[in-house]
Amino acid sequence: MDYMDRYKMWLESPMLDELTRKELMEISDNKAEIEDRFYKDLEFGTGGLRGIIGAGSNRMNRYTVGKATQGLANHIKKQGIEALGRGVAIAFDSRFKSQEFAEQAALVLNANGIKSYIYEELQPTPLLSFSIRKLGAIAGLVITASHNPPEYNGYKAYWEDGGQAVGSRADEIIEEVYSVTSFDQIKTITLDEAKKAGLFMTIGDLVIDEYVKQAKQLCVNPALANEWGEKIKIVFTPLHGAGNKLVRRVLKELGFERVIVVPEQELPDNKFSTVKYPNPEEPDAFALAINLAKKENADLIIATDPDCDRVGVAAKNDKGEYFLLSGNQTAALLVNYVMRGYKERGALPQDGKLITTIVTSELGKKIAAYYGIETILTYTGFKYIAREILKMENCGKGSFVFGYEESYGYMPGDFVRDKDAVTASMLICEMAAWYKSRELTLFEGLCEIWNNFGYHADALKTITMRGIEGIAKIGRIMQELRDKPPTEILGIKVELIEDYKEQVSQNVIKNTKTNLSMDETSDVLRFTLSNGWWFAIRPSGTEPKAKVYFSVTGESIEDSNNKMELVVSSVMELILSIEE
Repeated sequence: MDYMDRYKMWLESPMLDELTRKELMEISDNKAEIEDRFYKDLEFGTGGLRGIIGAGSNRMNRYTVGKATQGLANHIKKQGIEALGRGVAIAFDSRFKSQEFAEQAALVLNANGIKSYIYEELQPTPLLSFSIRKLGAIAGLVITASHNPPEYNGYKAYWEDGGQAVGSRADEIIEEVYSVTSFDQIKTITLDEAKKAGLFMTIGDLVIDEYVKQAKQLCVNPALANEWGEKIKIVFTPLHGAGNKLVRRVLKELGFERVIVVPEQELPDNKFSTVKYPNPEEPDAFALAINLAKKENADLIIATDPDCDRVGVAAKNDKGEYFLLSGNQTAALLVNYVMRGYKERGALPQDGKLITTIVTSELGKKIAAYYGIETILTYTGFKYIAREILKMENCGKGSFVFGYEESYGYMPGDFVRDKDAVTASMLICEMAAWYKSRELTLFEGLCEIWNNFGYHADALKTITMRGIEGIAKIGRIMQELRDKPPTEILGIKVELIEDYKEQVSQNVIKNTKTNLSMDETSDVLRFTLSNGWWFAIRPSGTEPKAKVYFSVTGESIEDSNNKMELVVSSVMELILSIEE
């Protein structure tokens, strides 16, 4: 079925509501817009289902949400009668239509005889992951587009371990979703009917209280947090999202009394009107927080994204100016702080594991090795980190210590199986208090790490395309890099090419090939130079983008940053020339 046929099918469906029909009629003369809205169905990627809000098969709306949920319901029903009673936990963030989509999903589940447990107000994504495990639910859903622009929303599906569906489980759910080909296959009932049948349930404070209790247990040194919590000044912004209440509660209960919230960004706002992008990876998102921090002479700034699974950090550098730490830098500080603290109190397991991804800096791995902790590498996406934890539990070997991604996601404990900005914010504040007790800033702590483990610089560049043409261009770039890989960068030979789609690692210098041992394939290429520097490229799983990651080392931070600029310039020129 081509996009015009799909467009006509939607228009002619008796199940379509009049507002949606009107929206589609308004674009009847715009072939390009029709094509963009209907050339495909929204796909599951590393972030699940995600797209621009609007009418169409390639948009987030009540019908695509209903289709995805009917597919999930069909999969759950195949697990047996016991799975229906266990139910599905549901949460949502502050985005436009998030609560509407969450309730729509709940009612589709209820119409299929499956219980739903839904929060009555916006809550952080990590709380949803915890709720699945606490309630013994068979699955979970969260309606969020994370840090995307305001016009986006999304849908993440989780399984009973609290991690996002992955591997064959995800494949089976997707197959069920694609088997739903018409609106009349999507079951639904009214809210009153669902409540009367005892299928639509709300999640109360007891689950939230238990989450807070377990989060506080991850505090490395509660006495230090309590003593120095009132001496450190913290500026916090939830960026109009779900983190406001829970982050502040956990910090307050641990003794952090001087937490100042950016007033303009405290309350939910689905337009995210004070920022261009509600993304703590973007410097612009910190503008108001930095202004407030200067006024208050704050020690630390933390910013959580709309669904509160990512957290960004800013602190004073050696010039007294606030600078943003990269995800890799924050991770290095946290890995060092947590492992040092566990070792001091004799709680660092001998079979401990650090879990991170193939596109993160080598610095965290070096720190972990210093403490005798092995590093496991996964693909991008915390669902893969959660899967590694589940593997360890199932085989009874290995103890999870810490997990992270370079994209500002951190998992300090295994009671949540996704990145958790609430517990990460707590540990960041505790860590800053520990450095302050030593009369050091976070920047000086980072300098200690660089002095001990080498000066590492990292960078991320994004190639953004649009629509069908954009996806095709990115595909051509990836194919060209496979067919004609670079042999050197800045005169430094490419030594190793790891192709995770083909599951082959090729040593170019030795002219040898070995198989990679990942559980599944992924469209990622990683090029390692003979001096240890590397860069990697992967298409986004949810958007028409490609991300390029870089990691270099140098004799000083200035030297490594200068070398990084040269590497980024050379590699990006190479990649972009493919499309000229």
